[in-house]
Amino acid sequence: MLTGTCHCGAAHWTLEGDPGPITACNCTLCRRYGTLWAYDFVDERIRVVGPVHSYTRAGKDEPSLEILFCPTCACVLAWRGLRTGSSGRTRIAVNVRLAPPEAVANLPIDHVDGLDTYDDLPRDGRCVRDMWF
Repeated sequence: MLTGTCHCGAAHWTLEGDPGPITACNCTLCRRYGTLWAYDFVDERIRVVGPVHSYTRAGKDEPSLEILFCPTCACVLAWRGLRTGSSGRTRIAVNVRLAPPEAVANLPIDHVDGLDTYDDLPRDGRCVRDMWF
């Protein structure tokens, strides 16, 4: 099980099992937050525990997700979908930058162009450890 904790320790997330490849996105939010995402569904393999506040994108009439962050130290813990899918489940992704580096260092990175095309980009062989600096 992976765990990620905000800076002050008030909130954390857990992810059970293999997180799979981690996503680096260049959208206007992800590039500003510097996040790296691992995905699943709310209250299945991922759980967010502790106090969180949420942010939905300003200027969007119908935002599709909210960003969950610690109200004390402002660390971005996760994003959560605002609508359920056809399966009745809600997508969520946790920010693996909040996990201990040694626990996630070797996870492969997938890149997505969230800024322009929303295309998955070819894997370039980098892992989380390559994104720390």
